[in-house]
Amino acid sequence: MARKPALSTDKLKDLGADKLAQLVLEEAERNAGFRRQVKAALAGKSGPEVIAKLIDRRLSGLARAKSFIEWDRARAFADDLRSLTDTITSELGPAAPALAIDRLLRFIATHEQVFERVDDSSGRVQDVYYQAIHATGDLVASLPVPEADALPEKIMTALGESTHGYLADVTEAVAPHLPQDTLARWDGNLKDAIAERQSEEAARKSDGWFYSMASQWAGMRQILASARGDLDLLIALELKKKPHMQDTLGIAAQLLEAGRTAEALEWVRKPGRRTFGETDDGLAPERVSLEARILDATGDRSAAQALRWHCFEARLPADILREYLKLLPDFEDIEAEDRAHAFALEKAKPEAALQFFLDWPRLDLAAKLITTHPHRWDGGDWHNLPKIADLLEHDHPLAATIFYRALLDNILDRARSKAYGHGAKYLGKLTLLAPEADAMRPGTMTDHATYLAELKKAHARKSGFWARVGDGQPKTPETSGTRRPVWSKDDR
Repeated sequence: MARKPALSTDKLKDLGADKLAQLVLEEAERNAGFRRQVKAALAGKSGPEVIAKLIDRRLSGLARAKSFIEWDRARAFADDLRSLTDTITSELGPAAPALAIDRLLRFIATHEQVFERVDDSSGRVQDVYYQAIHATGDLVASLPVPEADALPEKIMTALGESTHGYLADVTEAVAPHLPQDTLARWDGNLKDAIAERQSEEAARKSDGWFYSMASQWAGMRQILASARGDLDLLIALELKKKPHMQDTLGIAAQLLEAGRTAEALEWVRKPGRRTFGETDDGLAPERVSLEARILDATGDRSAAQALRWHCFEARLPADILREYLKLLPDFEDIEAEDRAHAFALEKAKPEAALQFFLDWPRLDLAAKLITTHPHRWDGGDWHNLPKIADLLEHDHPLAATIFYRALLDNILDRARSKAYGHGAKYLGKLTLLAPEADAMRPGTMTDHATYLAELKKAHARKSGFWARVGDGQPKTPETSGTRRPVWSKDDR
């Protein structure tokens, strides 16, 4: 089959202006968002002020809108918003970056009322706002100094009381591109605003919970401190937070980068905001990795390696083992890797060991683990077991068989009638794997024919399932003589 020719600017030029104009006109008639982009491009021929006016009309309409966006129009609504931001960045941005930034800030300021109008569980609308935030940062880099110096006041005017968090995101996007004097002035203004707001809140004496902008402004001060390279101010602001809210790892990482290893070691060992999956043992891989790197930087390689191995034995994180092996002398890493694999097979919890062997990856050892513990696996784990079984089918049919049986048994034992289609597929897989799996099965495991007979005996009345199965294979409409599954009140 011939490949379709790829589109390129040169090939499109070959079509000629008349043909391209006709294609653009036809697409503009079908696509409202594209039509607006074409109008903006035409307006651009008259200068950036004309494009700005066109964009302003759309922004005003967006700000005035109150109606709720139904779920079936949410995608089109997100596409329309993206068309608006694309017009700002691609048409207005190159010609007048300051005007484009003003419009992007106006757009970002609409986020709270827009989120009240649409169910954005897909995240499409939020993605458009993040794209606008990143585009704002990109445009700031092209501003002359006087216009860049005026940006903090514009940002605070547009978003200064936004509770959603986009104010901090915008600050992070633009701060690296602002002059140092501008950053210092912005920080001073925020410091004064925080003191004033906290004084007002203290006088209010409210017993109920309320959102304080002071906390978001304090976070912005830390972003500005990082942009200014003022690590001491960053730490001082972090220490004002409650201990369980402190980003101890973030501070430790910056101290390590600055070469302040003694302080970094103190911070990485402090209790603070927990990372994902962290428990009281303090052996979260992210924390261990950072602490070990700090120990390496202090010259205490033995302590760093001991920590990495201790974490591996406790959690089996593949990345930590890679760090451990990388720092061993030649040939010692091979012996240590074998020791790690043996530990995972013999002493670790099988579930954790399985994930480790998948991450390493060593599918042969994953299969060995599965067959060593054939009754350990939870067939209700339908998020993971089918994917793993599929990985193992070709080279490790016995391990795949154990997983498919666990999945099928769970479906039938619990009479999960909505999953009978999956169950029929698993039984079909078992039938295909049976010749190889039966040849290598241990004596404690029944062969496929016996397993199938026991299945039919134990679940004989589940006609909804058996209607989808024929001789151990899933039935299709052509082979079953029916156009849809047969459901029965006896499915239990």
